[in-house]
Amino acid sequence: MSEYLPDHVLRNRVAWNKYAIRYVEAGRRAWQSEPYWGIWSIPESEAHILPDVKGLEVIELGCGTAYVSSWLARRGAKVTGIDNSAEQLKTARAFQQEHGIFFPLIHGNAEKVPLPDSSFDLAISEYGACIWCDPYKWIPEASRLLRPGGQLIFLGNGSILILCMKERDDEGSATAELLRDYFGMHRFEWPDSDGAVEFHLGYGDWIRLLRANKFEIENLLELRPSESATTEYPFVNLAWSRRWPSEEVWIARKSSH
Repeated sequence: MSEYLPDHVLRNRVAWNKYAIRYVEAGRRAWQSEPYWGIWSIPESEAHILPDVKGLEVIELGCGTAYVSSWLARRGAKVTGIDNSAEQLKTARAFQQEHGIFFPLIHGNAEKVPLPDSSFDLAISEYGACIWCDPYKWIPEASRLLRPGGQLIFLGNGSILILCMKERDDEGSATAELLRDYFGMHRFEWPDSDGAVEFHLGYGDWIRLLRANKFEIENLLELRPSESATTEYPFVNLAWSRRWPSEEVWIARKSSH
């Protein structure tokens, strides 16, 4: 019997199999570089997101082309990646061959990972599970996968940005006005997303959800791009992102109690 997959998982699988070709070159650049983060390509030397990962067992939730996993593998981590899109993983495997860096890649749903409890020291997601999976499913799953004392790091769109974004990319950049409600943030379906489903929460909901799943919040990094930063994404511009956080990084640790 095949595994039941929720509606949003199936829709995101179809969408990301279609999107995958667009991300090959971006993935190739990222595999060849020192770590940089998000839509503004903020260098790790400025963002200070990664801990010392040498010897850690790490899972990347929603790994895409697995460039984050490649950065961690080069730093001595024992990495596993999981992604919903077979096409994205096909690209990731090609880059593994190209660079001679190999680690397990699983085609599956990051809300239900086919691995044992307490398997990892670090779970990480950059625009992966953290926006394409239901947080009320993937956060408990991350907690299950982590050992006591294990760390969770995830980077996605700033909650403020989601409130200010236009409905469609061709309508231009985010405004200085709130366009949608803060209360009740959860599931978002944008008109030009090819049926894909995103998930975003407000700050209080994130805090309550993390705490309910045995996480102690260590930091919230609100990323600010440099004055010379550029992005290919039309939904936000540099002037906006210099005033308000277009991206945020949550860093939490699973309680050892």
